[in-house]
Amino acid sequence: MSVRPTRSLGALFALTAVSAVLVAGCTSNTAPAPSTSSAAAAAGSTAAAATGSSAAPASGEPVVIGFSAPAADHGWMGAITKAAVAEAAKYPEVELRQAEATNDVNLQISQIETFINDGVDAIVLLPFDGAALTEVATKAMDAGIPVINVDREFTSPLAARATVLGDNYGMGVSAGSYICSQVGDKPDAVIAEVAGIDSLPLTQDRSKGFADALSDCGLSVTNRVAADFTVQGGETATSNLLQAAPKIDALWNHDDDQGVGVLAAIENAGRSELLVVGGAGSKNMMDLIQGGDSVVKATVIYPSTQAADGIKLARLIVQNANLGDLQSAGVPRTIQLFAPVVTAENVAEYLPNAFES
Repeated sequence: MSVRPTRSLGALFALTAVSAVLVAGCTSNTAPAPSTSSAAAAAGSTAAAATGSSAAPASGEPVVIGFSAPAADHGWMGAITKAAVAEAAKYPEVELRQAEATNDVNLQISQIETFINDGVDAIVLLPFDGAALTEVATKAMDAGIPVINVDREFTSPLAARATVLGDNYGMGVSAGSYICSQVGDKPDAVIAEVAGIDSLPLTQDRSKGFADALSDCGLSVTNRVAADFTVQGGETATSNLLQAAPKIDALWNHDDDQGVGVLAAIENAGRSELLVVGGAGSKNMMDLIQGGDSVVKATVIYPSTQAADGIKLARLIVQNANLGDLQSAGVPRTIQLFAPVVTAENVAEYLPNAFES
């Protein structure tokens, strides 16, 4: 099948060339620079991506990091916590105080208050609800404890010293650009989309990026359904979609966990004419890509290493260290990780950091 380059795909490759990515499993430790623990002094650079390829000292002053994240009721979330714990274990001077994973907002707030009372050196926080945790995170910052906000943003810039984010819009762009490269020479190609929860901004961002990238090669989404990031929801939504669309050229599923259900629906319907692109980067999907005999041809990474990067940044901030390869001093205020496409050609590179759905 001919490959039709698009401006969106080219832009993504250009971004890869000029931006380095701070992904815990793919970069080494970083080199030193100044930091601050107060919100007012936290102003600094915003980086679409950054790297830590220069080695920092193997150890430094002791660092006590409080870590809190939602319950691991999702493969990606489980991988988030596992990677954070593994990252902290790399540094003999780091003591990680891990709060019990919870989806109870009030319990998570009390966990952060405990960290504040205990006087930890830094807090890495993936909030169940960013808005609900903003006030207590600001309280920590006011107490001189730098907060590293992971994935779900607070509603105030004063609540975090640094923020590590995935790129939801970029996921959609990557998925759409890949599909353009595969079927963009078919002006009547039928494109389907299985989204996550439609009310969430992250789902809206993913869908917008997907639509924008498809429009660059003259395509658009023909059939779309929303699931709920669960296996059962993915199977039900996809079954409905397949009944409505007797022929599909390409389908993007936003989430690899719900993708288990998506693939079950496709198998049950006996459909094999379509190519499937996943989302997030699970080992399950990568194994299918590597095997080469599945409808799954690619997945788009949404890094499950974000909290691990948060641990790395917390250590650097407390130890007055800097990210390597940056001319500017200080750890950036915002780091947004790239959303690369994993295919049979590069899957071996990404498998080590893949999570189990």
